[in-house]
Amino acid sequence: MELLVFYKSIMNTTGNKLHAGLATAGGSPLLRFTRMLIPGVAVLGFVLTTALLMAGGASGDTPVPGDVEIRDAYYKSYGYEKGQNYADAIKAIAPVVSAYPQGYTVNLRLGWLYYLSGNQANSKVHYLAAIKSAPASIEAKLGYMLPLLAQERYEEVESVAKQVIRVDASNYYANLRLAYALRMQKKYDASSELLIQLLTYYPTDVKFLTELALVRVAQDQRESARRIFFDVLTLDPENVVAKEEISRHNKTVEQSK
Repeated sequence: MELLVFYKSIMNTTGNKLHAGLATAGGSPLLRFTRMLIPGVAVLGFVLTTALLMAGGASGDTPVPGDVEIRDAYYKSYGYEKGQNYADAIKAIAPVVSAYPQGYTVNLRLGWLYYLSGNQANSKVHYLAAIKSAPASIEAKLGYMLPLLAQERYEEVESVAKQVIRVDASNYYANLRLAYALRMQKKYDASSELLIQLLTYYPTDVKFLTELALVRVAQDQRESARRIFFDVLTLDPENVVAKEEISRHNKTVEQSK
């Protein structure tokens, strides 16, 4: 149970940040920036589905949605997502991905929605399409780690996290997920070394402290783990993982008497 709670904590936060604000209005900073980046593009609304236009234009004879239709599709999709109606959130932007199957932003969004819906295979397909459209994108690689984590493909998570860290050494979520993936592969020393380094930058970070304590549990360093979990509770009194682990530790001590 404690691993599930912590696992969700390292996955869901980023997903929300990655996709917050992508369904923007015509006068948004995103669109203004894209106007400067890609001068001469006639239909600017579809930037939401073809960010940076790295994957070309619309496909075949598929009707091309206009600015209003695209903004409306995203607006509806975010509304459905807010109500946890992921099937309709996906369906709402179907016309966009049909018109722009290689589009960066629409694939990024579909990767996120399929992840939330539990369809990790489709999630990976769309995140990989986003990465293909924008190979340097860090957010797409962070997103791609979500279905990999859900499928417990920890070696692949390690590989992707290291790709991000090579270009953004202090990336919070890449480092956190790398530490988690290392622990789940029983690479405890490597995970511990990474977390101790990260805690020099973020000494009171609850997620890093929790992960380090779980590494100590896995290393059977129970007393060290207990002390760290008490530190976690000082910073986050309702922390579920820390409470459960301390309770488990206390029961073990009682049973050994």
